[in-house]
Amino acid sequence: MAPPFVFPSSLRDLERDTDGDDEPSLRPKNPVAVATLRAADLEEFVKGASFDLSDKELFCIEEQEVFDVIYSVVRDFNCLSPGLKFNLVETLRSNLSVLLPNIDSLSRASMSSPSDAIPITDRIASHRNALKIYSFFLLSIVLTEESAAESCTRAKVTTHGRKKNPVYTWNWEAQRGRIMNLIANSLEAALSLLFGPGGTDERYLSFVSKCTFVLCENQNVLKDEDTRIGMCRIIGAIATKHQRISQISASVLHLIHKFDFTVAHLAETVASAEKKFGDGSLAISLIREIGRTDPKDYARDSVGADNVGRFLVELADRLPKLMSTNIGVLVPHFGGDSYKIRNALVGVLGKLAAKAFKDVEGDNTARLRSKQAMLEILIERCRDVSAYTRSRVLQVWAELCEENSISIGLWNEVASVASGRLEDKSAIVRKSALQLLITMLQHNPFGPQLKNSSFEATLEKYKEKLEGMDPRNPEQDELVNDSSLGEAVMGQPDSVSDSCIANSQDQNDRDVTIVEITNLEQIRAIVASLEAGLRFSKCITSLMPTLIQLLASSSATDVENTILLLMRCRQFQIEGSEAALRKMLPLVFSQDKSIYEAVESAFITIYTRKSPTETASSLLNLAIDCSIGDLAALESLVSSLVSKAEISSSTVAALWDYFCFNINGVTPVQSRGALSVLCMAAKSCPSILGTHLQDIIDIGFGRWAKQDPLLARTACLALQRLSEEDRSKLISTNSRVFAALQGLITSFSLPEKIWYGAADKAISTIYTLHPAPEIFATEIVKKSLSSVFGVLRTEDVSNGDKTQNDAFLSSLPPSKLGRFLFVISHIALNHLVYIETSVRKIQKQKRKNESSQPITEGPQSDASKSSEAQGINAELGLGATIDIAIESLAERAEKEVVCCSSEKNLIGHCGPFLMKLCRNLTFLQKFPELQASAMLSLCRLMIIDAEFCEANLQILFTVAESAPSEIVRSNCTIALGDLAVRFPNLLEPWTEYIYARLRDPSVSVRKNAVLVISHLILNDMMKVKGYINEMAVRIEDEDERISSLAKLFFHELSKKGTNPIYNLLPDILGRLCNQNLKDETFCNIMQFLITSIKKDKQMEALVDKLCNRFAGVNDVRQWEYISYCLSQLTFTEKGLKKLIDNFKMFEHALSEDSVMNHFRSVISKCKKFAKPELKVCIEEFEEKLGKVHQEKKEQEETTKNAEAHRQRLGSLNEFLASKEVEQSSGNSVEEETSEVVDPSVDSSTEDKEKTPECSDNISTGNCQTSTTFTESEDGSEEIQSTRPVRKGLSRSRVKKTRDPVLEDSADSAPARRSTRRQGR
Repeated sequence: MAPPFVFPSSLRDLERDTDGDDEPSLRPKNPVAVATLRAADLEEFVKGASFDLSDKELFCIEEQEVFDVIYSVVRDFNCLSPGLKFNLVETLRSNLSVLLPNIDSLSRASMSSPSDAIPITDRIASHRNALKIYSFFLLSIVLTEESAAESCTRAKVTTHGRKKNPVYTWNWEAQRGRIMNLIANSLEAALSLLFGPGGTDERYLSFVSKCTFVLCENQNVLKDEDTRIGMCRIIGAIATKHQRISQISASVLHLIHKFDFTVAHLAETVASAEKKFGDGSLAISLIREIGRTDPKDYARDSVGADNVGRFLVELADRLPKLMSTNIGVLVPHFGGDSYKIRNALVGVLGKLAAKAFKDVEGDNTARLRSKQAMLEILIERCRDVSAYTRSRVLQVWAELCEENSISIGLWNEVASVASGRLEDKSAIVRKSALQLLITMLQHNPFGPQLKNSSFEATLEKYKEKLEGMDPRNPEQDELVNDSSLGEAVMGQPDSVSDSCIANSQDQNDRDVTIVEITNLEQIRAIVASLEAGLRFSKCITSLMPTLIQLLASSSATDVENTILLLMRCRQFQIEGSEAALRKMLPLVFSQDKSIYEAVESAFITIYTRKSPTETASSLLNLAIDCSIGDLAALESLVSSLVSKAEISSSTVAALWDYFCFNINGVTPVQSRGALSVLCMAAKSCPSILGTHLQDIIDIGFGRWAKQDPLLARTACLALQRLSEEDRSKLISTNSRVFAALQGLITSFSLPEKIWYGAADKAISTIYTLHPAPEIFATEIVKKSLSSVFGVLRTEDVSNGDKTQNDAFLSSLPPSKLGRFLFVISHIALNHLVYIETSVRKIQKQKRKNESSQPITEGPQSDASKSSEAQGINAELGLGATIDIAIESLAERAEKEVVCCSSEKNLIGHCGPFLMKLCRNLTFLQKFPELQASAMLSLCRLMIIDAEFCEANLQILFTVAESAPSEIVRSNCTIALGDLAVRFPNLLEPWTEYIYARLRDPSVSVRKNAVLVISHLILNDMMKVKGYINEMAVRIEDEDERISSLAKLFFHELSKKGTNPIYNLLPDILGRLCNQNLKDETFCNIMQFLITSIKKDKQMEALVDKLCNRFAGVNDVRQWEYISYCLSQLTFTEKGLKKLIDNFKMFEHALSEDSVMNHFRSVISKCKKFAKPELKVCIEEFEEKLGKVHQEKKEQEETTKNAEAHRQRLGSLNEFLASKEVEQSSGNSVEEETSEVVDPSVDSSTEDKEKTPECSDNISTGNCQTSTTFTESEDGSEEIQSTRPVRKGLSRSRVKKTRDPVLEDSADSAPARRSTRRQGR
């Protein structure tokens, strides 16, 4: 009988001597050096070994000679050719596969012939040995081959893609899978007979599990399905069948922590073991081991925590019921520091809530209670400290919604939580909350329509029906069954299932009582469902203001998901969603491409993916209701979609049908909306308007314009959008258009508010289309002038005295005068634009002629001569002379627009009249509309000419500051911005007054001032001067819109250059300290400004600048403000050292508690990032601050006491001085006091008079009151004064209590002594 085979730790350990091992074991005695054999000998050697294994019985492997041969071949397996490898592996594998059935037959033989005990024992030992040896050699081959394959792979990587003949050409992956599954079969066989009641050999199981886990560390091995399945079976069998739970659990956890790619496969392994053997002990052991782990370990090992979390989620997905019974050991980890473990536990709870309680036998109440407890934990985790966990919780709720695992009773609570998370500070949480709400709308159980009104109406109806149903009244129940039930089914919302009512109707003929109870319960269920649906609808409706705010978020994901949610709300007809979606239109101007694409996609889905008529209707209705800003965004979208063919020609044709009233029921407002959309489309395709040119004139300026006054204005805009070809066609074929435009300007048919906009567009259209606009504009001015003034000319008004002018102006209709001033000013402004356009055309034509001249002159020699002549002209400056002449003519033409030197200049003669009118503030205050029109006209003329501008700047700023109408002040503020662009040098001295508009009491004026100043500064048209603090104050403006605009200004300013806010911050701080701002307002302003500074170097420099501001400042409030700004800085190590170096600068301010608190916040902030060596420095600095603060507090207390002491001394000196004056002025001799004074203490008494604090230090028992009487002139006695007299006080005691401060009063002592002697 062969000795037993003992598993070594590795293959080559078999050759080592086993010192101290008394038991004999099978070991190689004469191994052959296979690597030294020639190829032919090697082949013969291996084939001989394979033949011996095949030809002899299975147990020949125990023979020493065969064992040595097989060991030698396996040891040098890498030296074999692929064919020899295949033969050897196949032989070993086939022998082991034949051996396994023999084990079963052996067990049967032992049971059938128990008397033959000795042969059976030998056979069992032989079978056991053979099983071990075959398994050992096969697994050794697997490890050897995998090691060689891995080294070959690394060698291939280092050759940089150089092609070589592959060394391993045989199909090793298939052989590996067969071997691992064969080993798994051997472990799953009945091995109890082979190994006895003590269990399977520990070394055997350890070697197999070790080899298996080594293979699991190779990602390529796990990709092979057969090998992976075999390894899963091996792990499951060893852990479950052979009861090696603790060892396998430790190995599995090691793999999970170290190799992330093993997580899913190991979870599948554990689940397979539970299903195959019906024993979840391995899963339970892993869960408990994870639960027992210290949470701090997971906080330190983030990668391991991530892998463990994924494993738990995978396990909960595969074994939900087992996980639900052991979840209690994991719940304490919710209190740990690792957010990844908390994320995993949240995912586990989600899996359990969705799967663990389906088809569970037992107590239904306990099942629901467990599920409810898990869902409550999920609700609570929505307030987790980590944003990642909060986001993960919301994602889990979305998954539960998709799987319909949320009850109606919990639905509204989840919706409320998601609504609250929309205001979370983290973008990822807001994103998850938005996606959850989208999912809840998509999978809501209440129906396809969530209108509040429809829910309320249906709910009221069912409540009345429920109140009318009484189970105790059979007659009433019959009525309900016959009529009301059918009505309830018809009126039931789509979200409520009809199956329960259908079942009750089926039972109606069989059992009336059951139907009655069921009907009542069904109505109650419907009412409860409707109430829940109404709450959900109101919850979503209440989100509209928040969603509108999210549309303006700086995070692109917020904007994209908000748009998706609003589109889903619109689909379910949530109230307010349509209006909220319109707020997204301005986002087309966003520089973020993803936001633009989201807006464009939403716009296409909502408005254009319909039939042409519906698309046209929705677009024109949108254009009618849009504001001015939304119209600009809509124009950009429509023109872009037309260029991309997203708006089809059929839709354009439908818009023309709406405009031309070809569709029944079209109103003039809809016609105007259709024309407005067509004008937007013409921006990218001008030919759209050319096909209906006559319709634009007939309808836009015809009878329909009287019904909709804005139609004429839109028609003017359409004429401006015509292509060059259509313009020429219009001028040549239709002259009626200019007469219509003139009538629109000079007539009074339109309302005043509408007329200004229409006249604006009409004048612009004339200058766009007319070949000689200055001539035609002259006729318009003349006609307008005659309609207002009649025969009297404007110069007559200008030359008269003030009384006559006022009388004449009072006789004019203010509305007509306002329109006249608007016409002349707008014509003047358009004429300026016309002059500039003409100059550009001349210069463009000049450059074109110069570039084409050499080509047109023919031969090459002529061309060279021409180019030479041009070079000479350029050197002489002839080209520049022409440009100067053109610019000179342009300046002259611009000056003549408002110059009144020429008799033919019509607008110029209106200038003086306009100046006097605007200066007549008393008259204009009676007519605010006229003042608005006059000031607007004055500003337009000022823009044209610099001299006219300079002459009227004073009145402009006066009106901008003191005009009673906020409209006038707003117009003047906007005009100041235009003037600053046109004439920056003229406006530069007035910069302070431009900033002063930010303090205007009117919200609209301040808003316009913020916009104007922002435009000027951000476009480098005005320098940022010392008045920028006025803009900073607007950050905390009471109006939210102004505050947002100011914040946007500073945000954009911080992007310019090296961030100008860094240089402006100290000056802003100094100026804000001198303004009477609330502490909260100041703190909010400075906090916002400081956060806009991102660079560490600038932060470090600010530390120096702020510390230097402490020097020379004695105001406690400024100390507090400066220290607050320091506390808001982001400190680096260098910045902290600068703060410590500047300690002397702020040392004197540390006496204040508020200042000290700000420095404490700086220290606490620095401790968070400090390294250990820096922390020592911080602690020393903190100790130094505390010490100085305490010293300063004590000094301050001492100073206060001394000051109080001086005040008491001063009051006493005043008292004594007044008494001496009274005594010296009296003529009567002082009477003897009732108290006899001892002469021996006289000097002591005199000294005591100098010592006021003796009244505090000496008890009242030693004091008596001395009263002095003086005799007045009429002989009457008068009580002069009272003073304390000390008894028994020695001279030395008095000297000790004397205060040095009283030395100043020594001059009064002789007078008091002489007085006392006279008295004695």
